[in-house]
Amino acid sequence: MEGNVHIIKENKIGRIQFFHPKGNCLPTHLLKALVDALETLDKDAQTHVVILESNGNAFCAGASLSELKAVKNISEGTAFFMGFAVLLNTLREMSKFVLARVHGKVVGGGVGLVAACDYAFATAASEIKLSELSIGLGPYVIEPAVSRKMGTTAFAQLSLNSACWKSAEWGLEKGLYAECLPDQNTLDRTLNEKAKQFSEYAPKACSALRKLHWKDTHHWKDLLPENAKITAQLALSDFTQNRIKSL
Repeated sequence: MEGNVHIIKENKIGRIQFFHPKGNCLPTHLLKALVDALETLDKDAQTHVVILESNGNAFCAGASLSELKAVKNISEGTAFFMGFAVLLNTLREMSKFVLARVHGKVVGGGVGLVAACDYAFATAASEIKLSELSIGLGPYVIEPAVSRKMGTTAFAQLSLNSACWKSAEWGLEKGLYAECLPDQNTLDRTLNEKAKQFSEYAPKACSALRKLHWKDTHHWKDLLPENAKITAQLALSDFTQNRIKSL
């Protein structure tokens, strides 16, 4: 299986690095590996803050189209989209702050991944797009995370303009990104400084504050699986199947 997920721990900071040769898309095995990595660091008393980052030019291309093409029935489709549902719920339930290093473009489910992190750093290259509608789908699974972070109006703009990229500055303005830096060197320096700062805070205080930030999201444990089923049904339509096969 292509791609990998690695954990690096140093000075109370846990880094999760993921990679896939197809634009850092996230097939099922990588989604599960990310969940395992997050749970491992959340249980590690020596880790006080988590950084999520990827290797390669893009940050994340979202779901794996190769896997989506192989979906044959509603059961397989639901299982496929549940991968992102489980990942987002895992992020929601973390007791430690998760910082995102978004060095490049973000598409589809990748936008939801960034939105579910607590503090995201970007550069001018960190353009975003929700492309689902263009292939007959919709960003149902990630909608709660994106709308929570950016608001429903920004989510609507993204989801309706499925063929258009939005700039990193737009993402900053709408709240997806906390900071937008001029280049990767500045990004890394700023990110490392913030991570060090967070790592020195009292863990119990961070956990309590994070719960406050994520209040009123407990229903996601039921909502996201329901949205995964909706997406699976759309994925089996003739329109979507024909579009996916043409990609």
